[in-house]
Amino acid sequence: MKKFMLLSLIFAAATVAVAKIDLATLPERDVTQLTIYNSADLTLVRDARSLTLKEGANRLQFSWANTLIDPTSLSMLPKAHADKIDVADLSFPPRVQNLGIWNIHSGIGGSVPVEITYLTSGLSWRAFYMGTLTEDEKTMRLEGYVVVNNNSGEDYENAETRLIVGQVNLLDRIAELARRQYPYGRPGEGIVTDEREEATTGIRRMLGASSMVMDSGVVMRKEIIKEGLSEYFLYTIEGTETIPHTWSKRLPSFETDEIPVVNLYKFEEERFGPTVIRYLSFKNDEDHKLGETPIPGGMLKVYRTVDDRQHLSYEGQSEFKYIPVGQEVELNLGEVSDVIVESKLMDEKTDNYRFENRGNINGWDRIQTYRLEVKNTRRLPVKIEIKRNFPTSYWMMRNLADAAEYYEKVDLDTVKYTLTMEPQSEKTIEYVVTLYEGTRTEDWTRMQRQP
Repeated sequence: MKKFMLLSLIFAAATVAVAKIDLATLPERDVTQLTIYNSADLTLVRDARSLTLKEGANRLQFSWANTLIDPTSLSMLPKAHADKIDVADLSFPPRVQNLGIWNIHSGIGGSVPVEITYLTSGLSWRAFYMGTLTEDEKTMRLEGYVVVNNNSGEDYENAETRLIVGQVNLLDRIAELARRQYPYGRPGEGIVTDEREEATTGIRRMLGASSMVMDSGVVMRKEIIKEGLSEYFLYTIEGTETIPHTWSKRLPSFETDEIPVVNLYKFEEERFGPTVIRYLSFKNDEDHKLGETPIPGGMLKVYRTVDDRQHLSYEGQSEFKYIPVGQEVELNLGEVSDVIVESKLMDEKTDNYRFENRGNINGWDRIQTYRLEVKNTRRLPVKIEIKRNFPTSYWMMRNLADAAEYYEKVDLDTVKYTLTMEPQSEKTIEYVVTLYEGTRTEDWTRMQRQP
């Protein structure tokens, strides 16, 4: 497998030139932990290895060529014998690019576990979902997935992957820092370990990084563990994954059966035109077998089981934003052709003219009669919401026949009819709306004030 990052151990006195030092290749990583903060193209890498140190002075060489690692974020922490091991400093040799050297003084000889921490960019993740409705469309199985993309320049083997939901603003972009010719902008400038450790500890705290735990068992099914971190939320994928450079990995997140859902068909000509739009809604709470954690935003593709053999039909898709606990989400699945609403203007006239002193018309009523023809051609009952938005707040409405049974005033200039249609059925709604124009609005105002 291709390696982009080189770690080498140098056994030599500090006075010996770097070019004359024999290098010993370090062993493979024991554990790697990736905490991917999508909103800022930021990933915190915690890389655990076992170093073989000799008693006395040791030097550790770190190269980040062809990667998007920010060298100014490098930090090393002994995980054992900390009182006997002094990571003295990290220096960047002048006129040598993509190379840093740690000076380590060890009071013991042998294998010592250390953790190397740094920031990188080029790793990202996105969530997507598959919803499968039952035949009666009353419940849905919801499956969540995460796709992790690695364009960081580095292969990460057996990595524990953690995903952060939330926003962060950085003064410096990690990719820009990684592409500097020299870590601090000019040759020879370095930073001492204490300052580097303090800076990286702040990043750890911000990302909620916890101690790494090796998982050597076989993972049969991934699960995402969620933790609250103030304004952020942390998802930890169970087990480990190898994610090579330029690869994408799809990881299963969660699966929940029989989530109660509401299918609602909407007709609003002023907003959607002459078509009917299908909406699917559910709530992120315990009653809907969810509600333990927020749901990251992503794309949901919806299918429906159409027979006993579990054949599926595609119903539509919708992209949604982050869903907090307790919040309801309504997803637009797009236009449909099997539920039809035709709005027809049957009659229009003017009446109740008002005249000013010179005899000119300055007020009148515009009276319109509408017919709504509603058809459900599906083999399932459907719920339809029909809205009408008026161009003025001065109006009165009279429902004909049984239309008042479905009628509701929404606000100052909006009304709606809500119908439940039986399979393969039709219904007609008729109403008369009077719009008050000019000085007739004054008459409308007086009428509204009357008890």
